[in-house]
Amino acid sequence: MSSMRNPAIVAASCILAVSFIVMLLAYGVRHSFSVFFPFILEDYSWSRGGTAFMFSLHLMVYGICAPIAGSLTTNWPAKPLLIFGICVLGVAAGACAFATELWHFYLLFGVLAPIGLACAGSPVLNPTIMNWFHDRRGMALGLAQTGGGLSFVFVFMMESIIVSAGWRSAYLFMGALTIIILLPIVIFGYTFSPEHRNLKAIGSSDDKPSSAPEKFKNSDSPAQWTPATGIRNPRIWLLFVSNMLFWGTGCYLILAHQVKFAIDLDFSSTAAAATTGIFGICMVLGQASSFISDYIGREKTVLIATGLTTTGTLVLLSLSPGASLISLYSFAALFGFGAGIFAVCVFVGTADIFSGRYFGLFGGIVTAGMGFGGAFGPWLGGLLFDVSGSYQYSFIFSASSFLLAFICFYLAAPRLSVTPRWSSI
Repeated sequence: MSSMRNPAIVAASCILAVSFIVMLLAYGVRHSFSVFFPFILEDYSWSRGGTAFMFSLHLMVYGICAPIAGSLTTNWPAKPLLIFGICVLGVAAGACAFATELWHFYLLFGVLAPIGLACAGSPVLNPTIMNWFHDRRGMALGLAQTGGGLSFVFVFMMESIIVSAGWRSAYLFMGALTIIILLPIVIFGYTFSPEHRNLKAIGSSDDKPSSAPEKFKNSDSPAQWTPATGIRNPRIWLLFVSNMLFWGTGCYLILAHQVKFAIDLDFSSTAAAATTGIFGICMVLGQASSFISDYIGREKTVLIATGLTTTGTLVLLSLSPGASLISLYSFAALFGFGAGIFAVCVFVGTADIFSGRYFGLFGGIVTAGMGFGGAFGPWLGGLLFDVSGSYQYSFIFSASSFLLAFICFYLAAPRLSVTPRWSSI
């Protein structure tokens, strides 16, 4: 009871809740693409590669904007940035209801929506969590990012609206919901740093400011990082490439096409959409489990994530017409659990190395990796299908991306900058 009376704990819990809800709805706009994709194709008969490019464009623009949004948190108030992002994202999603040409989707979903998402998503929220938590950052960021994981479950609602009222009504509903719910939550519940409330970060002491590092073993102290020194350091680019390969070309290629792939195997649209929901639920479990990286180390935890996603992709490759739902959903479960673990660890690993005043910039650079990989991942998956008539080569490419992502993360070596808890037990 005494801990709950601690104003810092109460305030930090509120920030976690706000971040959770914002990520749930904001990333729901992006992740619902897979259920809109088959219905848009059915109405307009565009090629899969050309239609999927709207998703690739979305991720590319997001990747460009993420470091900019993250760096703005260094010298600009974060709350107006979040409000701006929510408004742009909601309007862009709702306006997709009126799109009739492919270039309309490119502009609305591919350009405007990711600009809003970069300002309302993890490039701003991840530095917020790092500000509020000095200790147990893996656990804190994992809890906040479960909102992003549950955004995949959001597709169940979108799929039901699409079936009953059409995909245009679903886009209108999604845009309105984003603005109506998120604006008041951010206006009344969000604070970027505990210092703005005259509080200290969870785990910091009176003689240690909230931005201090966690038990650094070498001279790479966060206080020493500047934009110039960080950008010149190869470790930030290894993390960039790791996120690019794992999420950009690995996860998002599969996520963009898994529903259509399942429908091609004669599963119903509802059963196919359920793969995205199961992925989301298991991603949440993975994010919540990422706290183990605070104890066994980031690299070992990412190795577990790589094993899970690679195994899930191999299960997907083995599916054929007449396959059971158990096999289909086993893929989604393994894939989601591994993706959730990595989604947290890549940013906590970045914080281990580059925590400090400019973490918003460095976290944004790592986020940009996902965006640049995603710029061609979904498009490549559609193109390879258009050329070969099969998703086999696309999914093999994704599995290879997961393995290479782990190698890059290991070479970035967060273990060299922070002492994991298990080493002192």
